[in-house]
Amino acid sequence: MSLYLHGLPASRGIAEGTVKIISGIQDAEKFHDGDILVAKITDPTMVFMMGKAAGIVCDIGGIMSHPSIVSREMGIPCVVNTKDATKILKDGMRVRVDGEKGTVEVLS
Repeated sequence: MSLYLHGLPASRGIAEGTVKIISGIQDAEKFHDGDILVAKITDPTMVFMMGKAAGIVCDIGGIMSHPSIVSREMGIPCVVNTKDATKILKDGMRVRVDGEKGTVEVLS
């Protein structure tokens, strides 16, 4: 049985990729094209990483929060308000982000 996280759909689309837990600009070196950006919340210093992300997942946020607005502008699937994605997900996990349903499925 797969592990699912549920949150608020913020930007439509489905993306699969490798989780990278990002706490700030200091994590930029470990983030690569196609990774899934997982953070408590994004901020303007993370926009260049967001542009490389296949998907974005945040612990907090609403439909007008930073990750929601930027991901919609960039066309990147995004789920916010998962409550504890940064605690449950680990670097290197493969996940599927569904920005329309508001789910994050752990694939491996």
